[in-house]
Amino acid sequence: MQTSLTKPSLALIDLDGTLVDSAPDLALCVDQMMTQLGRETRGEDAVRAWIGNGVPVLVRRALVGAVDGEADAEEYERALALFLDLYERNVCVASRPFAGVMEGLDLLKQAGCRLGCVTNKAARFTEPLLDKLGMSPYFEVIVSGDTLDKKKPDPAPLLYAAEQLGIRPEDSLMVGDSMHDVDAGRAAGFQVACVSYGYNHGHDIRNSHPDAVVDSLTELPGLFAGSA
Repeated sequence: MQTSLTKPSLALIDLDGTLVDSAPDLALCVDQMMTQLGRETRGEDAVRAWIGNGVPVLVRRALVGAVDGEADAEEYERALALFLDLYERNVCVASRPFAGVMEGLDLLKQAGCRLGCVTNKAARFTEPLLDKLGMSPYFEVIVSGDTLDKKKPDPAPLLYAAEQLGIRPEDSLMVGDSMHDVDAGRAAGFQVACVSYGYNHGHDIRNSHPDAVVDSLTELPGLFAGSA
């Protein structure tokens, strides 16, 4: 694995599991949803393993109790409506930036990187969460899961964000926590860096072969070629 990266003009950063530990609030809403359905609650540990592919997939996983599997269609529709209402009211109760995130964003800006956020979370949740945590001013572009008709691991959201800022894919970096971030970054022609923490369904992110893995966003600028 590389120990250095070509300094990017643009860094696109994933939200859940990379910038923000949103699992406590997602788990709260999953468990309240399950209770209202008359079902057994799932708990935060289980929910952490199911995050990363958007709310509809999270709800399905909660209903079946596993990463894969199909839920009853009628129950799923009811569950999704319940969850959306619950999460809109609890999007930032216990969610917090991971250690080093705010400092890392400052360092990336100081290094001359323009910043964007690309997430599979719908805009109705993404924007309030970033606002409440004071992160919105860092990002020149925010691409949510419903901004386009495709989401990660498709490269379209990354290419769209880069195009909005007039930056070439080869001058861009995707920063995430999951195999879907790696797949999207590779398909878009970006460099890819991943954090060692976050939500990757229990798999070591190194097995997805990003260009670099860091324990904190503060480490990223130090990997840029030519950094002191």
